[in-house]
Amino acid sequence: MVEVTAVVAVALLVAGVVGTVVPLVPGGLFSLSGLVLYWWHSGFTEPGTGTFVALASLAVVTLSIEFFGGSIAARAGGASWETTGAAAVVGLALMVVSGPIGLLGGLFGTVFALEYVRGGDLDGSARSAVYATLGVLASTAVQVLLTASILFGFLLAVFVL
Repeated sequence: MVEVTAVVAVALLVAGVVGTVVPLVPGGLFSLSGLVLYWWHSGFTEPGTGTFVALASLAVVTLSIEFFGGSIAARAGGASWETTGAAAVVGLALMVVSGPIGLLGGLFGTVFALEYVRGGDLDGSARSAVYATLGVLASTAVQVLLTASILFGFLLAVFVL
């Protein structure tokens, strides 16, 4: 019979994968929570310590990408820290009103407008806005891959091997 803890842990791991594509849901944190719950419940024996450390490390990397991926991409495109911060606030506010399209549109528009005001460079402003927007999309894709890897690695280590 499957234990309740195993079901909850797997549900948290699945929520981690889903959470990476749902704005404001910390997918990496759900994945890490599922891992820790099951490991703690097993008396720190299942999955093995090495597997746990590897999967938990992936969850921490996922959290880092979730929090900093868009900012890093915006900076890579030449946006200032002030622009990046303002774009995050505007994008989140618009996401509440109009979902993911609001997030992406708010992010793009804010980076473009503020960088244009700051430097007067149309091409540079557009480049920064594109980098920021693509960075958010790319970080989401990476988060999905990482949380899915955590889920499958956990299932393999606990239920197959």
